[in-house]
Amino acid sequence: MLECRAGSIPDEVMFVAKAEDIDASKLARRLSEGRAIIPRNARRSGKIKVIGVGEGLSTKVNVNIGTSGTVADLDMEKQKARIAVEYGADTIMDLSTGGDLQEIRRILMKESEPLPFGTVPTYQAWIEGVKKFNGLPTADWFIKIVEEHLKDGVDFMTIHAAITQDLASKALKSQRIQPVVSRGGAIFTVWMLETGEENPYYSNWDYLLELFAEYDAVISLGDALRPGAIADAHDELQLAELYINAKLVERARSKGVQAMVEGPGHMPLDRIPLDVKLMKSLTRGSPYYVLGPLVTDIAPGYDHIVAAIGAAIAAASGADLICYLTPAEHLSLPNPAQVREGLIAAKIAAHAGDIIKLGHKVVKWDVEMSIHRAELKWDKMFKLAIDGEKAKEVHTQYGVREVTSCTMCGQHCVFILLDKWLKNRPKPSIQDVLFRFAG
Repeated sequence: MLECRAGSIPDEVMFVAKAEDIDASKLARRLSEGRAIIPRNARRSGKIKVIGVGEGLSTKVNVNIGTSGTVADLDMEKQKARIAVEYGADTIMDLSTGGDLQEIRRILMKESEPLPFGTVPTYQAWIEGVKKFNGLPTADWFIKIVEEHLKDGVDFMTIHAAITQDLASKALKSQRIQPVVSRGGAIFTVWMLETGEENPYYSNWDYLLELFAEYDAVISLGDALRPGAIADAHDELQLAELYINAKLVERARSKGVQAMVEGPGHMPLDRIPLDVKLMKSLTRGSPYYVLGPLVTDIAPGYDHIVAAIGAAIAAASGADLICYLTPAEHLSLPNPAQVREGLIAAKIAAHAGDIIKLGHKVVKWDVEMSIHRAELKWDKMFKLAIDGEKAKEVHTQYGVREVTSCTMCGQHCVFILLDKWLKNRPKPSIQDVLFRFAG
């Protein structure tokens, strides 16, 4: 951020600009103003993919992995990391709460290469702090764990700084169905009520900014009071926390620290565009990192679909980074197969949103698929498909047949029936079709 403000265009900015087909000077200006970020800790070793998140850039997808207090299988988490890399995640976060958290973080960071890697240091601070202090951790301990993560090379961190004593108290007295659904939010609510002290992230914000500036890492401002039910969406608590987060973003920018804001949890479908617009207005264009939004509460086992519906609308409205959900959401720690399923759903949502947000820059993929579908060129369709393995598996589930169409229509496929009359039809070029999305 500071280099861009000084008028230079670092190599990382040039790389992202080329990958996103955007003018480098325009991207540098957005980075300097905090409307885009590049999550890369200056201390991160290894060959790490440089990506951009924010205004004018493609919507990115994050995959959460990590152990729980009841299932701490490091080999399984390593497998999830490999799946995330293989199937096209843009970032990975470790949300581990079981086992040796420091060792797990370092191993999963290595396993996640070359992707940017994020964490939620609040979890480790609480879990290890309760043991270390035989009770509540000190305020300094929460800050110490953040610094430990930065030293390890973590590229971005969720920091639950905006849940203040006042908001935590109001949440527990509120008429919400579910007063607090964020794990980090619950931790700080308990800590503040028990100690009588202010949130240590909030009260030590300037010092945290010094730390993040030193490592050029990204602060992801957590939504500790996000709604956990659609009936709780856009209430006083959610909006009050967003307002505080917006103020914290401004303070981060003043110190040259990159920041994005998280939100918004569960929310009726029609409120999503307004939510994105409000967040962008309050934060003056800060990148928006969305969980879902989940647009209904009735579908446990299918919440990856629920989230994808909301995420597509959010992305089309200007959200920048989607946090995937799996079929296990609200039910269980996900297994590797569910991680893959959740990631693919989120990638579909991101692309659907980008068709609206970026138009002809991304829709060539769809146009090429449509052309190959009209020509029944299956191998080319599988190659282009967002999950070609799954597409081929379904296509051949009744065996390979002589008829070139699929088994749904067989010899009655429209492209076979009309083949004689379509052969001499003048076909539009790809460029002609892309022009339809140029507006």
